Amino acid sequence: MTGATSIAYLKGVGTKKGAILREAGMVTLDDLFDYFPRRYLDRSAMKSISSLADGETVTVVGTVIKTQLDGDSPGRARFKAWLGDQTGVLELTWFRGVRYFSRSVVQGDSLAVHGKVSYFGHHAQMQHPDYDRLTPDLIESRNGECSDFELYNTGKIIPLYPTNEAMKQAGLGSKSLRTLIARAFELCTPGKEENLTSSMLADNNLLPLAEAYREMHFPSSHEQLARARYRMKWTELFYAQLLFALRHSEIRRNRAAVKFTHSGEVTQKLYATLPFALTEAQKTAVREIYRDLRSGSPMNRLLQGDVGSGKTIVAMFAMALAVDNGLQAAFMAPTEILAVQHYLVMKRLFNPLGLQVGLVTGRQRKKERQEVLAALGSGELHIAVGTHAMIEPGVSYATLGLVIIDEQHRFGVLQRKAFQEKAIHPHVLLMTATPIPRTLTMGVFGDLDVSVIRQMPVGRIPVRTIVRSEEEKGKVYDFLRAEIAKGRQGYIVYPLVEESEKMDLKAAVESYQELSSTLFADLRSGLIHGQLSPDEKESVMEQFRRGEIDLLVGTTVIEVGVDVPNATVMVIEHAERFGLAQLHQLRGRVGRGEHRSTCFLLYAKMSADARERLSAMESTTDGFLISEIDAKIRGAGNILGKEQSGTLSGLRVADLNKDFDIMQSARAAAFRIVEEDGQLRSAEHVMIRECYVRQYHDRFTLADIG
Repeated sequence: MTGATSIAYLKGVGTKKGAILREAGMVTLDDLFDYFPRRYLDRSAMKSISSLADGETVTVVGTVIKTQLDGDSPGRARFKAWLGDQTGVLELTWFRGVRYFSRSVVQGDSLAVHGKVSYFGHHAQMQHPDYDRLTPDLIESRNGECSDFELYNTGKIIPLYPTNEAMKQAGLGSKSLRTLIARAFELCTPGKEENLTSSMLADNNLLPLAEAYREMHFPSSHEQLARARYRMKWTELFYAQLLFALRHSEIRRNRAAVKFTHSGEVTQKLYATLPFALTEAQKTAVREIYRDLRSGSPMNRLLQGDVGSGKTIVAMFAMALAVDNGLQAAFMAPTEILAVQHYLVMKRLFNPLGLQVGLVTGRQRKKERQEVLAALGSGELHIAVGTHAMIEPGVSYATLGLVIIDEQHRFGVLQRKAFQEKAIHPHVLLMTATPIPRTLTMGVFGDLDVSVIRQMPVGRIPVRTIVRSEEEKGKVYDFLRAEIAKGRQGYIVYPLVEESEKMDLKAAVESYQELSSTLFADLRSGLIHGQLSPDEKESVMEQFRRGEIDLLVGTTVIEVGVDVPNATVMVIEHAERFGLAQLHQLRGRVGRGEHRSTCFLLYAKMSADARERLSAMESTTDGFLISEIDAKIRGAGNILGKEQSGTLSGLRVADLNKDFDIMQSARAAAFRIVEEDGQLRSAEHVMIRECYVRQYHDRFTLADIG
């Protein structure tokens, strides 16, 4: 049999289990071999509850002796379980996914829990631990002889596999998967065909692929397991970086992009009419973009900049250059409120220069949309600003030469490709206000040139951030009122999370109604949230900008699209429910003017993770530093959002947050062989080419080998 053999041939895989395995992505034996453990249970590293120390991350095995569900409203519920061994009791708490955990963790379960230990008094605790349900043979040592299969389940280093609820209900837990994988190894040998050259193995001290597969599933020692994991990570990152090397090579070969030859009247007028001076970092970014646009090769650049660093004006200079060269520019934003904000800013600056700017969104009135699209197709519109509605099939451009995608991590790869296909080899500028750690920049945008704006505009005063409990809300509101009395403006933001969006929105609206009729009845208050129509949002935003609203209350739509220099106070309710990146984005709405600004983070219940996030917010306003902290807390895979696909979602073993050194090594090798052999046609490299096309091309679909 071969790795392409169906798992249906494995003993123990019936019709029902086969269907569940297929749903989890395991169709062939090769799929089963590639279903790597998510963690390993090392008996020598397990600790008894009485020996736990505050702050350490450990694995504890025991039995659930009691469970308790507290609270019934989203955001307030929590689930607790008490795990006992012969030495003591460990309290486990979940604040998220409460309903799921309350059903899946029940009294009498034997669990291996893994997490960070904290103490409340003399009581050991873990919050949101990873856990695996264990069978008795994993807890109690056995005497006498064991069969081979038993050894797989009771050895010193035990692989634990990711399982979903359907797998668990069908009896496909870690033990069953280990048994199936052992049987698969008896039928064929994974990795018999190498996917790296012998010189690459020797140069990088890598295990042979077949040996690495066996050690991944049945480790013989910690040292060999470490070498196997390194081999798998290196290979995975090599093929991910090979994608970038191929794309980079293809872009360099492709001279079909329109060449911008000059900066003209529009560019000069824009510079002359700016009400502020560009920072040196902005000027550098503009020069780098201009150099790309004049090169004749399609620009493929990422512009990173912290909140308020001035990326939009840099993009506008690129757009002005496009118009000077007789081309259209299109600017796509992830949300309607952000698209409207950019549209208003660009219209205000571009209209006096004689440029026509149009807005394209999905919720426009039909007649208005038709007029905009007609003007866009005829070339009457120089610049289009909008949402993903800009890439729909019916939208065409007369002379599109420049594509700009703002907050690009909120768009999937296919959406970006669809935008680029609206013209022949357009220049592309991706922008993000979420500073990205260098590991992610290289791992996800390895084929892009990168411009970074780390310098804030002159005179920008850092925002003071203060963490306060709900009990101190009265004092916080007093401060807010005092600032408004000085002629300033402020925000109050309520959380809006996916799992309880309707209830959150209702709470925000009710809180606004109460505040505007009681505590702040004498102030001019406004409400903004995602359920308002575009016209309603625009109206509220414009009133706030003009100073007709003192206090803007809303949900996280305030995160983007609202730029009011006179706003000096932000109060974020239930700040413990927000992620670091979102808190930083929200904070960026204040501190944009000449007056000192303050951001209050109000919390109701503080978990260990929340304390770490809020402490980070209090300690720094540097978005790049915050992104590094965020990556450590949440892991690299969560930083760029759910919509980010490409190499990040294709990684199964490597962790971009932790494996930077491996990635550098793999990247160097990938770029080296593509530089030597751009189409991977040589006898030495044809195996790499075939493996990429066969195994990795579907996962990393951004580049083709010609």
